[in-house]
Amino acid sequence: MSTIPTEIERKYLLTGVPPRVDGTPYKSLRQGYLPGEVLVERVRHISTAEGDTYVRTVKAGVGVERIELEEACDAALFEALWALTGGRQIAKVRYLVPDGDLTWEVDVFNDRDLVLAEIELPTVDTDVVFPDWLAPYVIREVTTEL
Repeated sequence: MSTIPTEIERKYLLTGVPPRVDGTPYKSLRQGYLPGEVLVERVRHISTAEGDTYVRTVKAGVGVERIELEEACDAALFEALWALTGGRQIAKVRYLVPDGDLTWEVDVFNDRDLVLAEIELPTVDTDVVFPDWLAPYVIREVTTEL
């Protein structure tokens, strides 16, 4: 019997980019959202030093724990779906900052004045403790707003 894949994460609005991200691994992301109200489907072009990958993702639900179905796609399918995302596109750089057994992802948006931090958690009731490098930058949690 298979289980439905879920993602457990919390997101936080930041005042700016913490200096701790300097020198950490990062990915450049182009992301577009297809029309839909119940299911949120996005396509993503991920550029790293190792090369480019393309992914389509469907998410459902609200809050900390949501259903997440993800699969790789090729550049041609990405471009075909990207054409349907007009007006619902973002570009950002995602920095990956290890913190114990978890990794903080700090997103710096290219097309707007916005910096977010998110963390994927092993369980819904896992306590989130902000590391010293991040705590001064946290304004508030925005998990249920996005």
